[in-house]
Amino acid sequence: MEKTFECEAKIENLGKANAFLEETLEEVGCGMKQSMQLSVALEEIFVNIAHYAYAEADSSGNIIPDTGSGRVRLTLVAEDGKVFMTFEDEGVPYNPLEKDDPDVTLSVNDREIGGLGIFMVKKSMDDMKYEHKDGKNILTLMKKL
Repeated sequence: MEKTFECEAKIENLGKANAFLEETLEEVGCGMKQSMQLSVALEEIFVNIAHYAYAEADSSGNIIPDTGSGRVRLTLVAEDGKVFMTFEDEGVPYNPLEKDDPDVTLSVNDREIGGLGIFMVKKSMDDMKYEHKDGKNILTLMKKL
């Protein structure tokens, strides 16, 4: 089974993307725990794409979230007891797997801002891979059912 959902990479479309995910996972008989993990992963990745993939930079090179626009494609494939969730965007090349994991032993006040969402996704998925191909960021998450 393979299904695709595409929309403008805007926060207001997160609900539609999540409804697509939930409906598809129900069709393939995904368990509650895996469904919740995939839902959290979808939210984290979708929100990052919406905020930063198409963002513009100011004169100092600082990224200004939510300033650009573009599309995001979400493809779900269920086969051999696994679900593959692939995100594609044509935004700024960015490999979230290269980001250092936050030091979760530090207090919240001593930790750098950012990176916790990607860290949670890395810990909850069974596999992740990233490639930049044909001008697209392609991030695939895999969860065993």
